[in-house]
Amino acid sequence: MKIIDPHLHLFDLAKGDYQWLKTDNPPHWSDKHIINKNFNLDDLALNAPYELAGFVHIEAGFDNEQPWREIKWLTKVITATPFSAVAFIDITQPEETFKQHLKQLLAYDSVVGCRYILDDNACEILPKPQVLTNLAILSEHKLSFDIQMPLDDIQAVNELTKILTLMPKLQVIINHAGFPVAFNETIKKSDFKTLIAWQNWQQAINLLSRFDNCCIKCSGWEMTDRHYKSNWQQAVLTHCLLSFGQSRVMLASNFPLCLFNQSYQDYWRTILGELSQINSVCSLTKHNALNLSEPEQLLSALCFNNAKKHYKLLLNE
Repeated sequence: MKIIDPHLHLFDLAKGDYQWLKTDNPPHWSDKHIINKNFNLDDLALNAPYELAGFVHIEAGFDNEQPWREIKWLTKVITATPFSAVAFIDITQPEETFKQHLKQLLAYDSVVGCRYILDDNACEILPKPQVLTNLAILSEHKLSFDIQMPLDDIQAVNELTKILTLMPKLQVIINHAGFPVAFNETIKKSDFKTLIAWQNWQQAINLLSRFDNCCIKCSGWEMTDRHYKSNWQQAVLTHCLLSFGQSRVMLASNFPLCLFNQSYQDYWRTILGELSQINSVCSLTKHNALNLSEPEQLLSALCFNNAKKHYKLLLNE
């Protein structure tokens, strides 16, 4: 089975800055040492029945002052496997500086989009006039914007919907399923905070899925809970499929962060097993609420075709 991984990171600690990986800097994870090392293409090796046909490299803080340096490095070290790149760009900087940085990035054919991590600052950053101007420039250049923010922040989601409405040609790709709150078995009614956060996330997914220029990547589970449970993962996948449909959902690894939980090979084996189980359950019901295609077609869509389309990946076919 061929896989295109639409969200992973490779590191070269001798070449890049990676300030967030340094022990004394946030995030203050006790297990950060697991990923605080070099990772290259050899670390992405998959055994049968899986084959990595291509990937999308997401910026990893290589050099936020000169983000094109990361793309230059990638171009040198990745010579055999097809890839697209989502580069860092500061969407809050002045327009002229933004254009200068973008010009440097556009010199590389692999760059198909940009990312600026918003996280809990999304509500403050998104409405800024300068941000809107810069996102419009991305749209003009037909570059997508990978957005990373918690979708249980309804106020921030409302700001995002304004952008999606104003810029219908801007392709927005939600990272890490919008960080849905984790739960172990089922959300107990007594766990009011978790219940509200889960309902807010569901509401946000329903709202954002109405915009054709928005799609979602399901990954980053380990960032929410190092020991996440399968029932939570299945609930997230199911709701994303119900809302976005199988043509606007992608499965990704978030490598090497997935190593906090399991190996790269085991990650794909596990999540594809979860997806197959979702499909099987729906197929057994009298009414297929998800309107899913055959299992093989669903797997191809979420693990290959959608990533190839949304990230404009050119394969050696």
